[in-house]
Amino acid sequence: MSRRCELTAKGPQTGHKVSHSNIKTKRRFLPNLCNVTFISDALGRNVRLRVSSNAIKSVDHNGGLDAFLIKAKADVLSPRALELKRAIEKKVGKPAPVKQAS
Repeated sequence: MSRRCELTAKGPQTGHKVSHSNIKTKRRFLPNLCNVTFISDALGRNVRLRVSSNAIKSVDHNGGLDAFLIKAKADVLSPRALELKRAIEKKVGKPAPVKQAS
């Protein structure tokens, strides 16, 4: 199982562990991943995803899983999340693009 968030694509980063004597050795910073069950109102079912704690806050801030996936860019999402996004858009209907005043 990859250490990558399914919604935000956060993955491991590399850096240095610095000792008291300032010796630098390579290390990995892993994302804080959690197995979470989200409720999809549009699909009417529960969805289990492996996401970072930051993504849980983002989903909550955007008003739920459906609203988050509709706003999310397709290149960031995992294949499972992209499949969910397409199913939600099909069920709800694609939102119309917003025109900006000139």
